[in-house]
Amino acid sequence: MEPMRAAETAAPAGPMPTPELLAERLLPWFDARGRDDLPWRRPGTTAWGVLVSEVMSQQTQVARAAPVWEAWMARWPTPADLAAAPTADVLREWGRMGYPRRALRLQECARIVAEEHGGVVPSDPVELERLPGIGVYTAAAVAVFHYGGRHAVVDTNVRRVVARLGGRSDAGTATTRADLTAAEALLPADAATAARVSVALMELGALLCTARKAECGDCPVSDECGFSGQEVPAGPSRKRQRYQGTNRQVRGKVMALLRDAEEPVERARIDAVWPQARMLDEAVAQLIAEGLIATDESGRFELPTR
Repeated sequence: MEPMRAAETAAPAGPMPTPELLAERLLPWFDARGRDDLPWRRPGTTAWGVLVSEVMSQQTQVARAAPVWEAWMARWPTPADLAAAPTADVLREWGRMGYPRRALRLQECARIVAEEHGGVVPSDPVELERLPGIGVYTAAAVAVFHYGGRHAVVDTNVRRVVARLGGRSDAGTATTRADLTAAEALLPADAATAARVSVALMELGALLCTARKAECGDCPVSDECGFSGQEVPAGPSRKRQRYQGTNRQVRGKVMALLRDAEEPVERARIDAVWPQARMLDEAVAQLIAEGLIATDESGRFELPTR
């Protein structure tokens, strides 16, 4: 999730539907249309499983994260299991999802939950935010999606839906305090109902009220929406983040080599993954500094053992 910023422009432009009316219209649609194929939405998923799913989905498409999540939870179903795992195994299981520092933060988070919280993921967002790598969005997501708390869970999709309900075509590029206040004002007083509304708002933004198109004819709250019937303005096209030839690609190649290696790797094999020595040296230095790779007593490279 993007960093939260204080900005006044995120406030709704017009009147919003009441929480009761929103729940009455939105929840039946969610029950009929909501995605039920996501593995972490299955009955019996633990708070730890929800937390892992949210971290994995931060910078990775859900379709790519789902099979990794299933393998991960089968292997390390509790925080204590992940805390005790060799870090090299954790990084190998993370695979090619990218941004592998998330795996290290998850393992550090598992150790703290196991040692300081008795293996129980906290239900209070304030406590959750004290865990490594857990920000405002992820803390609220765990507190709502597992524990059924009444908190605003605001991602890009929710921010867009709330903005359009209030009559604006879209929200800004970062979550603001005004976004959180506006989203919370839409939640019914009953915590369990509010938790379902939070998930339903997210689904509405993912399936119907998207960045490119607003399918108002199929929307269950279109007659209560200040943007209903309007065309989504054609904004500037988003450039795909370049990967080829970047530091990220070099780091990925080094990590892939070490993940696949059964024993420590000589520097010559590292050198062979990229033709530009300066970029390669920079990438290797960063990976060492971040604890993603290590060297043994002979100076060979490997994934960290701890």
